[in-house]
Amino acid sequence: MDTHKVGSDTTVIADSLEIPGMGHIPVNAYVLTAREPVVVDTGLSLSDRDFVATIGEVVDPADILWIWLTHPDRDHTGGIFDLLVAAPRARVVTTFIGAGIMTTERPLPMDRVYFLNPGQSLDVGDRSLHAFRPPLFDSPATVGFYDDRTRICFSSDCFGGPVPTAELAESGHASDLKPDELRAAQLLWATLDSPWVHVVDPLKYGMWVDQFREMNPEIVLSTHLPPAVRMVDRMIETLTMAPDADPFIGPDQAALEEMLRSFQPGGMPAATT
Repeated sequence: MDTHKVGSDTTVIADSLEIPGMGHIPVNAYVLTAREPVVVDTGLSLSDRDFVATIGEVVDPADILWIWLTHPDRDHTGGIFDLLVAAPRARVVTTFIGAGIMTTERPLPMDRVYFLNPGQSLDVGDRSLHAFRPPLFDSPATVGFYDDRTRICFSSDCFGGPVPTAELAESGHASDLKPDELRAAQLLWATLDSPWVHVVDPLKYGMWVDQFREMNPEIVLSTHLPPAVRMVDRMIETLTMAPDADPFIGPDQAALEEMLRSFQPGGMPAATT
């Protein structure tokens, strides 16, 4: 994991996963050092990640008051229970649906949950965080937010895209990609992560995108893209193209067997039954 600042008081906790044939998908969490410090998502659910130790390089966990869970997918919740122990005053910002989904594996302590819906705001002492549902999402529990002090938008999965290398995924910026490369990556991710975009009502979807456009953030921080600074117009244009982009079609069984053969010593096929 790589830790670096973006903006005046926001730190990226950057990780990534390799996707065979696509590149590396960033998996970011964030620390917002507001008067009441906020952690946004808690990283991958992999045993070799020590999320709390990494957070401790940025802020004393005992000082954390809020953990904003943009949605309860496993790549967003990896360190949440360890962090709740290390940050005994912190409350988890989520929705009724988000808390319900968490109960299918390990429930959140309900006395430490704070329900917040799109359209509502959270006061964190020196600013308000305005909750909204991004134009693209893969979970009904998704809630991002806009920081009205720094003009940073935390967009959850929306605007994500695979990048060529782990180094770019974890320590680069979205502007390191050529415009056409970034657009192709974001459209690939849009159709993979939000396949429903192909069947939405174009007028309603356009109105949803326009609401985001009116927000006009200076920086967009997606969970699955390096930080994007002063690129919002270009990325909104990409959003408008998503409904008409080619649908994502994943590998089939023949492709899986080909991949398995490549993993065997000497290229021998895996045993079958």
